[in-house]
Amino acid sequence: MSRYRTRLPQLDGRFITDGGLETTLVFHEGIELPCFAAFVLLDRPEGEAALARYFARYAEIARENGVGIVLESATWRANPEWAAKLGYDDDALAAAQRKAIAQLAEVRAKYETSRSPIVVSGNLGPRGDGYSATQRMSSAEAADYHGPQIRAFAATEADLVAAFTMTHAEEAIGIATSAKASDMPVVISFTVETDGSLPSGETLRDAIERTDAATGGYPAYYMINCAHPSHFRDVLAKGGAWRERIRGLRANASKRSHAELDASTDLDAGDPLELGNDYRALLPLLPRLCVVGGCCGTDHRHVEAVCRATRALSASV
Repeated sequence: MSRYRTRLPQLDGRFITDGGLETTLVFHEGIELPCFAAFVLLDRPEGEAALARYFARYAEIARENGVGIVLESATWRANPEWAAKLGYDDDALAAAQRKAIAQLAEVRAKYETSRSPIVVSGNLGPRGDGYSATQRMSSAEAADYHGPQIRAFAATEADLVAAFTMTHAEEAIGIATSAKASDMPVVISFTVETDGSLPSGETLRDAIERTDAATGGYPAYYMINCAHPSHFRDVLAKGGAWRERIRGLRANASKRSHAELDASTDLDAGDPLELGNDYRALLPLLPRLCVVGGCCGTDHRHVEAVCRATRALSASV
């Protein structure tokens, strides 16, 4: 059974996340990920072991720093269209969702302490490319499309589901609607371009307010991921109560645009200390921020730097 589904502890404390799972595996571990899909590693012992080592390292960082951690399952690509490209039918895909959550439950059993609670999150990614909004759905279509993955997570020890790299509001609305139908807490994380707008052209404020309006404010909170702080700092600086709905941040280490990252063959890991300072500078602009971590190009060094740089969160959430 889920441990925290009735009350997410990150709403009351200071939490970190892991970093860029896929970029770490590809560029630091030399592991091939077809279609950038990490869940395929669960099908072979050496791949499963690599994922276990990855998550354990971050659980240790949380324990050493006396903070909680939200661990996202390795299932960002585990939705029907991507899975079909990888040869997974519906049954095999559902089995992968269950196995991914079971792996994180094992990490929790080994590393969780009273000072460092571990929240297990079922990770959902976009139907299309996380850097492009060309493959758009209506909210009803998105609810139907993502529903099986959400229902699979609801039958596991997952405490919530989290949709990352959302490029348009309709997909986010559909996911939140489906999560509500399954009585699963949900977190919605939007990505933005270098001008602070979603790939669809929507403003971050509009996307959050539209999603809340369409779902009765069902998401537990919102996040921003897969963008450098410099890409959205000015948007946040404009102010507004809507910023209080943003409680999580998983930024890129790189200042490159999505188009530049898509075309890149190298890893731009940026500067961990600089990224930590960028997070600290955002604290006055995100009054309810409580969950911090990394996205593309980040690893344990970045998350440790961000953790140290945002110690003030313990007094503000």
